[in-house]
Amino acid sequence: MGFHTSPNKFIQHVRLNVTNLEKSLLFYTDFLGFKIVEESDKEVKLGTDEEKALIILQQPNAVGPKEKRATGLYHFAILLPSRADLGRFLLHLAKNRYPLGAADHLVSEALYFNDPDGNGIEVYSDRPKESWKWKNGQVDMATIELDAENVLAEGEGKPWTRMPAATKMGHIHLHVADLAEAESFYGDALGYEVVSQFGNEAAFLSTGKYHHHIGINTWNGTGAPKASENSAGLAEFAIAIASHEEMEKVKAALTAFGAPLEMQNGIYYTEDPSGNRISLVLV
Repeated sequence: MGFHTSPNKFIQHVRLNVTNLEKSLLFYTDFLGFKIVEESDKEVKLGTDEEKALIILQQPNAVGPKEKRATGLYHFAILLPSRADLGRFLLHLAKNRYPLGAADHLVSEALYFNDPDGNGIEVYSDRPKESWKWKNGQVDMATIELDAENVLAEGEGKPWTRMPAATKMGHIHLHVADLAEAESFYGDALGYEVVSQFGNEAAFLSTGKYHHHIGINTWNGTGAPKASENSAGLAEFAIAIASHEEMEKVKAALTAFGAPLEMQNGIYYTEDPSGNRISLVLV
């Protein structure tokens, strides 16, 4: 069983507000290597050869810049199929002198950068799950220096041409206003388990013993306000639900929690206590 297949509640896609759709589209297609899956006047869906949308771009009317010190997106994380792919992508960023950060998280190796609107992006590859260390239900994660030379060597100097077909939306990391409240929502209402805790400022949650499908933090400040609806940034993200039976359980849990729940065009939507909008997608 994969961590990004049913019955796990994995992140299916993210929807982003952007200030310039044409500019963002060039970044995500020409530079990152996604392809257009579907396009309309209002939005562009991007994915890989699997024809599944991983990223949806939209430009709202009267859109404003991404707001700082608000809840919303910290980063979304693109999971590459292999370490060799990560090496090729690192070489691509280096050749283009694109500003980036990098880290070894023990369970994974990651590169960090921003899109044209300042939306955080992580591109990473997982280490084999057999190497992850667990103790008392918590997975050992850290942030240490990436062995960039070793990662580059894995790519064998081959050029980056496009996102590989098996690329997935690995996880999402959110700014929230209250950590305990957010933990309760994602745990009690959506069925995630806290698998790593960084003090009282960040937590990581998953299903199926992944290192995390969702990260939450208060690094924009406890009590941070919700971003304006038309500002650049996260518009919503989709959680995959495995079955009609599971969907009914999630709906009942959301209602019991007191979370909002509405249906639009056959899709259920809710919000976490910090105003991060979530769609529940039956897979």
